[in-house]
Amino acid sequence: MIVIKLGGSLSYLDALINCLDSVEKNYQGRAVVIVPGGGVFADQVRLAQQRWQFDDRTAHRMAILSMQQMALLLNGVKPDFALAGSVADIRRQLQRQACVIWSPDNAELEQAEIPASWDITSDSLAAWLAQVLSASELILVKSANIDANLSLQQFAKMNIIDKGFCDFVMQAAFKIQVINQQNFW
Repeated sequence: MIVIKLGGSLSYLDALINCLDSVEKNYQGRAVVIVPGGGVFADQVRLAQQRWQFDDRTAHRMAILSMQQMALLLNGVKPDFALAGSVADIRRQLQRQACVIWSPDNAELEQAEIPASWDITSDSLAAWLAQVLSASELILVKSANIDANLSLQQFAKMNIIDKGFCDFVMQAAFKIQVINQQNFW
């Protein structure tokens, strides 16, 4: 199984459609779970938190809702892909078809004790999901230019991946790739 995290910034580009088409074409017959970034919806949460000064727990829960909105958007574009809200639902859907879009459930993430912080975004949540599902590979698709010679720690320092990601993959048994969207299709 492969977990593919599509960066939220792809929602500002036609690259999002190209990435979804690539999944449909190149991963046919393989078990794939797509993790959406929060995109424009998460950006609105950041702005609202700046304006209203609410706590990080509230912002984190709202950011999860932004991932759910992106999941709905992706499913609207690719209605043949299944939509799943929990790990158990993902497993059930993967038995029926190969491609699932994760719409993360706040309660499940809170039960897993995922810290509520902007240091933990959809990147880290994709890593958590890959671990829980025993994925063989995690691919993070970004709009940023990617230097393949850089380490994950360097990507985190450059804000290409979130600050919590390295902790989530410290003992990962799966392969990790961070790639630019142009290298995905």
